[in-house]
Amino acid sequence: MHHRVPDLGALELLLAVARHGSLGAAAREVGITQPAASSRIRSMERQLGVALVDRSPRGSRLTDAGALVTDWARRIVEAAEAFDVGAQALRGRRDSRLRVVASMTIAEYLLPGWLIALRAERPDTAVSLQAGNSAVVAERLLANEADMGFVEGLAVPDGLDGVVVAHDRLVIVSAPSHPWARRRGPLDPAELAATPLVLREHGSGTRQVLDAALSGHGGLAQPLLELASTTAVKAAAVSGAGPAVLS
Repeated sequence: MHHRVPDLGALELLLAVARHGSLGAAAREVGITQPAASSRIRSMERQLGVALVDRSPRGSRLTDAGALVTDWARRIVEAAEAFDVGAQALRGRRDSRLRVVASMTIAEYLLPGWLIALRAERPDTAVSLQAGNSAVVAERLLANEADMGFVEGLAVPDGLDGVVVAHDRLVIVSAPSHPWARRRGPLDPAELAATPLVLREHGSGTRQVLDAALSGHGGLAQPLLELASTTAVKAAAVSGAGPAVLS
């Protein structure tokens, strides 16, 4: 601000003097001591080069110049208040938007219900949802492209904080025509590791957990097909392409 324009606090004090006709009452209104108020008025008078207030035992009265400056001050303070209201509105608009990014499985099967519950509790919150595998979720959070993320996996991605909100487990699925569909006993982990499977792509939480589980039983899962969503994996398994592991 230009060095000849008093600060807002000084202008608000001058307006209070005009309202009350008393420097002491004006000081109480703005929350400062009377000596501090006197000092601020004198400083403003030196800054502007004119006398603003006549002081007497009967109170404080604006000079002609003070009355004119008070009129200008009122416009400046009102403009500042309008600016503050507008800034608060912008903050409110920003706070009412929630950018969510989630892994494909969570986005497809869990988040719709969660978002309906959020909508009922906070109807003014606009939610945008992006979906990708767990690696993509972490990348978007770290790039500040989302406010909140949901992933499946064994650990929170590096550089992020997290909290467990639900538990899931992996299951093996196959078409009714596949021999595993008629199997009565459990499937050996080594056999699972050696069998080509319909899998989620690298970077997905499901693939990460499966590879970790099989790493001590003959190696990583063998991909027959690698697909980018749980829905696609299910469709391939149902069509008879091969067994699959789903969360």
